[in-house]
Amino acid sequence: MSGAAADADRASAERGSSPCNIAASLPRLAAEAPERVAMRCPGRRGSDGLAGYDLELSYRDLDARSDAIAAGLARHGVGRGTRTVVMVRPSPEFFLLMFALFKAGAVPVLVDPGIDRRALKQCLAEAQAEAFIGIPLAQFARVLLGWAKSARVRITTGRRAWLADATLARVETDGHGAGPQLADTAPDEVAAVVFTSGSTGVPKGVVYRHRHFVAQIALMREAFGIQPGGVDLPTFPPFALFDPALGLTSVIPDMDPTRPAQADPRRLHDAIARFGVDQLFGSPALMKVLADFGAPLPTLRRVTSAGAPVPAGVVAKMRTLLPADARFWTPYGATECLPVAVIEGRELEATRTATESGAGTCVGRPVPPNEVRIVRIRDDAIEDWPQAEVLPVGAIGEITVAGPTATDTYFNRDTQTRLAKIRETLADGSIRIVHRMGDVGYFDAQGRLWFCGRKSHRVETAAGPLYTEQVEPVFNAHPQVRRTALVGVAVDGGRIRLPVLCVELADGVPMREWPRIERELRALGAAHPHCAGIDRFLRHSGFPVDIRHNAKIGREKLADWAARQA
Repeated sequence: MSGAAADADRASAERGSSPCNIAASLPRLAAEAPERVAMRCPGRRGSDGLAGYDLELSYRDLDARSDAIAAGLARHGVGRGTRTVVMVRPSPEFFLLMFALFKAGAVPVLVDPGIDRRALKQCLAEAQAEAFIGIPLAQFARVLLGWAKSARVRITTGRRAWLADATLARVETDGHGAGPQLADTAPDEVAAVVFTSGSTGVPKGVVYRHRHFVAQIALMREAFGIQPGGVDLPTFPPFALFDPALGLTSVIPDMDPTRPAQADPRRLHDAIARFGVDQLFGSPALMKVLADFGAPLPTLRRVTSAGAPVPAGVVAKMRTLLPADARFWTPYGATECLPVAVIEGRELEATRTATESGAGTCVGRPVPPNEVRIVRIRDDAIEDWPQAEVLPVGAIGEITVAGPTATDTYFNRDTQTRLAKIRETLADGSIRIVHRMGDVGYFDAQGRLWFCGRKSHRVETAAGPLYTEQVEPVFNAHPQVRRTALVGVAVDGGRIRLPVLCVELADGVPMREWPRIERELRALGAAHPHCAGIDRFLRHSGFPVDIRHNAKIGREKLADWAARQA
């Protein structure tokens, strides 16, 4: 055991408290409801194209088998503090492995598998992983592409130890019968390194401490009124890790989680109906798939969508498909801090007219005990809170948040940490970290937070700044427009930009209609003062989007494309 781990054990013993660990609820639930299904995973598809769900784990199985894997990992050199790359598809193995790593006090390293290969290699190098656990294809890529060269332990989920030291099945066998393995982890110990998708910049490894995960569970339980015993369909696999801690059953959907916009709605509906799913989590792109499919969802009582603003039309359509008493929640946050604020679909619909008139997107009220403040926009570092200028109600600035889920650092990214974090000295002399969201917005007189776009996406024009979420919804209201993107093209190489609106037409709209649509868009913009300066409109065949949610537009690529147009 390392010196740091021993110190943490002694500190926990002195506190007389249970470990601060997302896996700490498993032994309790295994004792209270051993036969309750914790996870159902899709298996082989039948002739109708629908998956069988014969792969399941009870709470007793999840607890006992993750104990065995944790013990086996220790025998193979993966223990407390070991940074471990995990490249395993959503499956029983993924969830067993993740809870085993948490129990062991190891540090899972999660990177989106769909990001650019060069960025992926860079992320894995930055993480300085000591172990690599992945499917056979990931092990092949590791060798071929030189991923994670620092990893001294290599484990595969395959049937044989090809390009690896051992199989996960062998690891579990080696740890069988070892008994409880929950490490006495302390709140400030590192629990995981989770890389951002890099959709708005370079991917960064967000350092999660055990207290951050535990706080997220508490905030979500309170914000959404989650009770044990529900059945959840989490279409973004990492969120399924929260379900056992909340006492829920997870039904893992039959879909590629990196391509939610391409999910088959029949398969989603089949899983929801077959298991009486009453809770659903998905990105805005996934919600659009269900909204466009148009079939009722009578068993759902709570739907949560995050990752990007949910279009008002999608919210309205989804609400018609849900029971009258169902709630459609759209939490606001980021990998570095979630949840920050939340709004329910009825209130979001009530703000639709304001959004389409250029007010931005209302993301609701801060989730207690978060403290959200708006500060004047700056692109440089703010070392200490007194250097930040807090703005009054109605003024647009950068959104900051201090709270129990606000992470405090990026792994091996000191420059990015300084740009995103502010030290604040409290009245009792203690120091807390304030996270700069990198988003701009404002508070209205009712205490609601309005999101106006990413700070890095604002367009500084000769007439003043333009913000994407104040501009684009005005034009997105056109019935033949799928979506728009405001970008800036440099003028004479200076800071001042020429605003350009890129336009993606709705499916089925013929190109010959573009001249008429462009004229109508110009008229829409002229009716709103903050859009009046936009006089260049470019039709684009299909926007580049992020790989995690398929909803965040790749504006940097679009800006480069716009600059190349004559």
